[in-house]
Amino acid sequence: MATMKDIARLAQVSTSTVSHVINNSRFVSDEIRDKVLAVVRELNYTPSALARSLKIKETKTIGMLVTASANPFFAEVLRSVERYCHRHQYNLILSYTDGDGERLQRNLETLIRKQVDGLILMCAESHWQLNDDISQRLQLPMVMLDWWPTALNADKVHENSEYGGYLATKTLIDAGHRDIAIITGSFKKSLALNRLNGYQTALSQAGIPFRQDRVFESHFDIVSGIESMQQILRLDPRPSAVFACSDTIAIGAYQAVWRAGLQVGKDISIIGYDNIELAQYLSPPLTTIHQSKNNLAKQAVEMLLARIKNPQLPYRTLTLEPHLVWRESVALRGVKGFVVTVS
Repeated sequence: MATMKDIARLAQVSTSTVSHVINNSRFVSDEIRDKVLAVVRELNYTPSALARSLKIKETKTIGMLVTASANPFFAEVLRSVERYCHRHQYNLILSYTDGDGERLQRNLETLIRKQVDGLILMCAESHWQLNDDISQRLQLPMVMLDWWPTALNADKVHENSEYGGYLATKTLIDAGHRDIAIITGSFKKSLALNRLNGYQTALSQAGIPFRQDRVFESHFDIVSGIESMQQILRLDPRPSAVFACSDTIAIGAYQAVWRAGLQVGKDISIIGYDNIELAQYLSPPLTTIHQSKNNLAKQAVEMLLARIKNPQLPYRTLTLEPHLVWRESVALRGVKGFVVTVS
């Protein structure tokens, strides 16, 4: 394999001149540059990314730890993260842990050995906790997306989940519903509690009493949506509407309604949260709260790159605002002048 020394010998220049030509790090006359590049082409020389990274202590690589989830929300975020890494000429190494702490330890050690420049952390599992040893190993520049089970010195990007919960519930109230159940994620997750708080605020503002028997704590997955909706359908009286705190919960709720021989948007209304791509293709299409996966990823990558370049920056928390996407899963109950922006 050809080296810079080989190029320098054949081009009759110094190795430092070859380096300046290849890395475009200093002015070199056109005559010398053309001479060096001709030898580069002749020898089919490819610079060693590893050697360069060891020299400048930068690998142009970002690691992303995801604890694993079947929730399409995370796949959509991941796709956007990779796109923005590519735009900034960074490679992305994805590490799934499948909810296994030992696997996380091994994957983390692998990322450290690969000398990633920084980490993006995204936790999907509310029932899973990090041990102290793992937390102490996380000393790289980091950004936490959405939620992480332990406190870390890291920048954070999340959405205003309390406002999102408020907006979802207020939409159902404005559509004429007053008996509204809510299916949450685990209360170990702050965003689940935040969405519940938003639900309670909207009820309070409308003068609707909060009822604990209308709150169903579960997980952000389809199975939990099925099980919780089955319980809701057995209530007497049955709520006219349900706020599913994720679109995956809503998908499970749809399945339970269908199994009961009922119809979403007619017999019971459902509003979701996240606006995953699949939401628009449900029958009927799902009304939901949109949080921008693309913007979440963009901000995370840009905050991490800023942290890599300047580790002394104060830690920041960025909050993104959600908005309503109205579709056909919510019935209007005796209201007039109800206007929404259809997306």
